[in-house]
Amino acid sequence: MNLANRISFVRIAATPVFLFFLIPGPFGQFANLSAWGRWAAAALFILASATDALDGYVARKYNLVTDLGKFLDPIADKLLVTAALVALIVTDGLSVWGVFIILAREFIVTGIRVVAAGQGTVIAASNLAKWKTTFQLIAIIAMLLHDFPVTLFAPIPVGIVTFWIAVGLTIISGVDYLIKNKRIFLTVPVKGK
Repeated sequence: MNLANRISFVRIAATPVFLFFLIPGPFGQFANLSAWGRWAAAALFILASATDALDGYVARKYNLVTDLGKFLDPIADKLLVTAALVALIVTDGLSVWGVFIILAREFIVTGIRVVAAGQGTVIAASNLAKWKTTFQLIAIIAMLLHDFPVTLFAPIPVGIVTFWIAVGLTIISGVDYLIKNKRIFLTVPVKGK
């Protein structure tokens, strides 16, 4: 297994550790995790998110792009972000509907990519999707850091505002994927007919 894939595996392994620090539970009674666990979770999320760019860079720079890496990288991303969003429903009362929209789009786009891969087509992430991901990460990090307010005329909770921007971009980028890739569904052969 090459270095880029190991980095992806580390990101996958970091996800349950992140949850351990963030979610209060029986382990929180030991070593007073509730006092500093959220800060540890935030630091781990930031580090794990940063490794996303690192594994791609290493794979391209050292010609280490593999099918395993193409599989692991998006799985690692989705596990970490999904864990954070679901945990924030529990810890901070984050909108279930907003999280549902984000997760539904991820399932739909992943499905489109699987069908396209079966037809020999690779679907790259669009610029809208990259913006969506950026706003998701900003929202999660801000909420993990207790949704620090930015004061202009009134305190603005950065995490919640960027979360809803991410939800809007999720919808727009999801529709964009469906429109741009409708040919994939129109050309799928149906067996038995």
